Amino acid sequence: MLRNCFLVVFLAFTALGFAQEPQKDSIVSPADSIANDSVEDYYVRFEGDSILMSSIELDEVYIFGKLEFANRKDKLRYYILRRKTLKVYPYAKLAAERLVELNDSLQHIKKRRHQRRYTRKVQKYIEGEFSEELKKLTRTEGQILVKLIHRQTGTTAFDLVKDLRSGWRAFWYNTTASLFKISLREEFLPEEVHEDYLIEDILQRAFAASRLERQKSVLDYDYAQLSNKWKNEPPSTGN
Repeated sequence: MLRNCFLVVFLAFTALGFAQEPQKDSIVSPADSIANDSVEDYYVRFEGDSILMSSIELDEVYIFGKLEFANRKDKLRYYILRRKTLKVYPYAKLAAERLVELNDSLQHIKKRRHQRRYTRKVQKYIEGEFSEELKKLTRTEGQILVKLIHRQTGTTAFDLVKDLRSGWRAFWYNTTASLFKISLREEFLPEEVHEDYLIEDILQRAFAASRLERQKSVLDYDYAQLSNKWKNEPPSTGN
């Protein structure tokens, strides 16, 4: 029952993927772009952009400290959380991508009934593609995925179901999930909840090690500041 409930949540806001050709960056010298220019420096121009730039803005790079634990129990907890987070993150990333695609597609469909028909068609496709994998998730993996969906989309799973299905369905699925101690209203709060910070730490380390494909959170927080906060303020019992 839980797994079927969670599957519906995932299907409610995923959409068909549209293949896109990766953009290629081009290096353009002044000799090729500006006639009779004597400058010898090279400039960068990204495909689709007419502006030449003398530098490229790079992503932030974090220097990670060695993992330290107060005791064996905390160490075991972290590694179990890491295994579960690495397992479900790709689904949250996919959900964010499909949500953007779905919303973009629905904007071009004017009639409400055609929108509903398109959404149902998409759900059937996704169900055949991912249902068996999602049914294998445990309760704790499902709750982590709900949190990561909020991290990636800025919207709770409950509200996503409510927006794309109906308020009654969202209420029903949330009530059913709560019987198994899963809340579809759960938010990702790394500044307030220590476990959420640990999840963020796991993701950042995995991104840096190329274990996961990076996708920035839409939420407003800074990982470096979070690390300092939790280092100076040990979590209280229950977080």
